[in-house]
Amino acid sequence: MSFLRFLLLLSLVLWVGGIAFFAFVVAPTVFHPGILPSRQLAGAVVSRSLGILHWMGLACGVVYAFSSITEARITTGFASVFAARNLLIYAMLVLTLFSMFAISTRMLSLRNDMAFIDSVPHDDPRRVEFNRLHEWSTRLESTVLVLGLAVIFLTARRLS
Repeated sequence: MSFLRFLLLLSLVLWVGGIAFFAFVVAPTVFHPGILPSRQLAGAVVSRSLGILHWMGLACGVVYAFSSITEARITTGFASVFAARNLLIYAMLVLTLFSMFAISTRMLSLRNDMAFIDSVPHDDPRRVEFNRLHEWSTRLESTVLVLGLAVIFLTARRLS
């Protein structure tokens, strides 16, 4: 039982903490003037880091869902597949998958097509689309973070 609770908490800490670290430390740091020689390189670092974060999040989400359902079945005799905390985890997983395969892949394609994005005019359709997708990517990651905080609250309440 305590191992399942450990897995619940570890998966949340890794996923939500990873998102917070990425959003508040990694991205602002690599785009800060003077840290890296170009915004293109900063974008490559952020893109690679976000890809790793997404895969890590998917693994953590699966571990959380499995652990949560198993822990509930052991403690209550009922596998609460549709408990609020699990529904939020499923939403986080779906949003992460959408961000990975619909948003990030298109952004990478556009960035590769533009070569050096800073040399492309702001009204170029590729850059306009890239900026629009970047806004959606940021919104999705922010939503996953907020949902993750809600899962932390629900999990803490359940385990207390």
